[in-house]
Amino acid sequence: MPELPEVEVTRRGIAPALVNKCISHFVVRFPCLRTPVSPEFSTLENLSVVSVNRRGKYIIIKTDSGSVLIHLGMSGHLHLVSPDTPVIKHDHIDIVITGGQVIRFNDQRRFGLFEWFSKEKDPYADPRLSKLGPEPLEASFTGQVLYERIHRFKTPVKKILMDNEVLVGVGNIYASEVLFASRVSPMRRACDVTDDECEILVKNIRQILEASISRGGTTIHDFSGSDGNPGKYVSELKVYGRKGEPCPVCGTPIEHAIIGRSAYYCPVCQKAPKT
Repeated sequence: MPELPEVEVTRRGIAPALVNKCISHFVVRFPCLRTPVSPEFSTLENLSVVSVNRRGKYIIIKTDSGSVLIHLGMSGHLHLVSPDTPVIKHDHIDIVITGGQVIRFNDQRRFGLFEWFSKEKDPYADPRLSKLGPEPLEASFTGQVLYERIHRFKTPVKKILMDNEVLVGVGNIYASEVLFASRVSPMRRACDVTDDECEILVKNIRQILEASISRGGTTIHDFSGSDGNPGKYVSELKVYGRKGEPCPVCGTPIEHAIIGRSAYYCPVCQKAPKT
């Protein structure tokens, strides 16, 4: 599933084609995604785009008439294409820009989301967005904030870092990478992580997410940015998907465990302290 860096890469890729431009109309070829595509898209025309923002893994296109809420789901991507680009399998929705390009939504697994919010409705007030935790790339997200949000949980810290109501955007891949960089065991109880360790975690969360964004995200299976290119941060991963390979720090074989989802870690560099 695309995580925060991949969604942010997508947002940055489509924003220049949309902001201060006009959406001529939408083309909906297949309306049955995880929830039905809003029927309003078949009639909406000539929308002036004000902004393209991101909240967690959601993209919000704000126009003078309302907002488009998009989630890429498990396998979705938004590509900038020319109007005469042939339609291929799983090309479900087009955002047609007046006198210019088309933003085409392709989603093989159909878990994506395309929803319309009229001008009277605030998408940020929707429970899917309003319940989200803080954004990790914002300056207001500090080690103290993280400590206050996780110290009451007795569940493993890796699982808590992936809880979008605690913190948005640190999905499975990046949680393993952040914990390795911070020398924190993924099995540690969140309540046992110290405030000093939270400072280190926040520094590494920000550094790793920003590094991934700069490399176009991480493509494990089928993610590609708005230009159709895969993310290149996969070559920078230190532990994720590297079970049995030597730790880049100490040479110990990387281990794998299921903690909600797959966790990769070095049993030496990330040894849990004795209790």
